[in-house]
Amino acid sequence: MRFEDQRAILVEELKHNRIADADILSVFAKIPREDYVLPQYREYAYRNQPLPLNLGQTISQPLMIALMMSLLKLRPTDKVLEVGTGSGYQTALLASIVDEVCTVELHDQLSLSAQKILKSAGFKNVFFRIGDGWQGWQKAYPAYKSFDKIIVSAAAEEIPMRLTEQLAEGGIMVVPVGDSQHQILIVITKQEGELEIRQDSPCSFVPLVRKAK
Repeated sequence: MRFEDQRAILVEELKHNRIADADILSVFAKIPREDYVLPQYREYAYRNQPLPLNLGQTISQPLMIALMMSLLKLRPTDKVLEVGTGSGYQTALLASIVDEVCTVELHDQLSLSAQKILKSAGFKNVFFRIGDGWQGWQKAYPAYKSFDKIIVSAAAEEIPMRLTEQLAEGGIMVVPVGDSQHQILIVITKQEGELEIRQDSPCSFVPLVRKAK
C-alpha cells in the first residue's frame, strides 16, 4: 500500500480516537512520517505506535502526538517551544500549524539529523538548540524569553519549573510526568502569573534526561 494511502488510514484512526481539530488532522495527512523514521522501520511508519530512534530514543505514537497538540489549542500566531526534537516529525507537524517552533534536543546526532530533514523539507520557521531540555530555550536564537505553548516529548520525574518560567501569560504547556512505571500527561496554563495544573491521560515516554554537569 502506498504511503499516501497509509497516511489517510492513520488520519481516520485519529478521528476514531476523537481527534477532531481540523488543522491537526490536515497536517497528519500531509507530513510524511516515513521520512522521519529509521530506514529499517519505514514499512511500519503509519502504524499507530512509537518506533525506535538512535541513542535509545523513540518517535512518539501518532495518537499521543495528536492528543498533546490538541491539548495545546494551537493557533497560527503561536510561538512554540518543543523539548525533545527527536527525529523532527512532531516538529514538522507543529511548524505546519504555528508561526514558529523553537526546538531543543540533548543529543547532537538526533538534532543534526532532524535539522537536515526539516530544512530539506522547506521549513523556515524552525529554530534549533542542542542542549538540556530541562533548561528550555537559553543562549539560542531567536532570543525569546517566553512561549505561547510548550510541549515536552519525554517524561520528567517532576514538573520542570524552568520551563514553566518560559510559559507566556495565557500560555499552555503539556508535559508527561512520572517514572518508568507510571506517567500521566500534565496540562499547565498560566493565568495572571499563576500556574493552573491538571492531569489528563496516562502515557508512556522515554525519560527526559538532564545534561550531566
